Amino acid sequence: MDVTSATATSAPRAQATTQQGTLINSDFETFLVMLTTQIQNQDPLNPIQSSDYAAQLATFSGVEQQVKTNTLLESLSAQLGMSGMAQMAAWVGMEARVSAPVMFDGTPLTLYPDPPDGAEEAVLVALDATGKEVTRHPIAITDEPALWAGTDAAGAPLPSGTYAFRLETYAAGELSQVTAVEAYSRVSEVRNGAEGALLVLEGGATVAPADIRAVRSPGME
Repeated sequence: MDVTSATATSAPRAQATTQQGTLINSDFETFLVMLTTQIQNQDPLNPIQSSDYAAQLATFSGVEQQVKTNTLLESLSAQLGMSGMAQMAAWVGMEARVSAPVMFDGTPLTLYPDPPDGAEEAVLVALDATGKEVTRHPIAITDEPALWAGTDAAGAPLPSGTYAFRLETYAAGELSQVTAVEAYSRVSEVRNGAEGALLVLEGGATVAPADIRAVRSPGME
């Protein structure tokens, strides 16, 4: 788990909170100086109304309260993020079913295409880490798992690395839809992101917990 990342994220927040508090205190002292100067230099024949002072104080108090509220919300958000990390920590070492790029080490991968209704043809396309197409071949119009052997068009084995998959479906000879294909990938880390916990998969892909369709123990088929 990347403890350094979580610490590095919380440090700027703490620094920002300190700076906000210092700024409010400084502004309040400046406000008092300005208010005193205003009273000392007011026109004796046309003094400033007490209601005007009250309005100025109320305005500054409102700004101060808003800054404190923002600081509290940031603190709560950070606590919730850490809570989500703790809940997801049990998934480290498990295999998650996702449509993100997955690691290929020479062992055939089980893929889970989901062709839409009305599809007449389906083609499974594999892309390497750079997004370059490396293989494509027709598959049956079914939602049953498909095995990808990790070989090119000539049957030669492809190098180890991360690969992404997509399903092209055709109707009346025309491309009708392109969808991502899911596969299982091992969860190697849980990381606290700006919007909550994130799962880092083997190979480096990062996904949100909501993007995971299923979780299983390693090696299960």
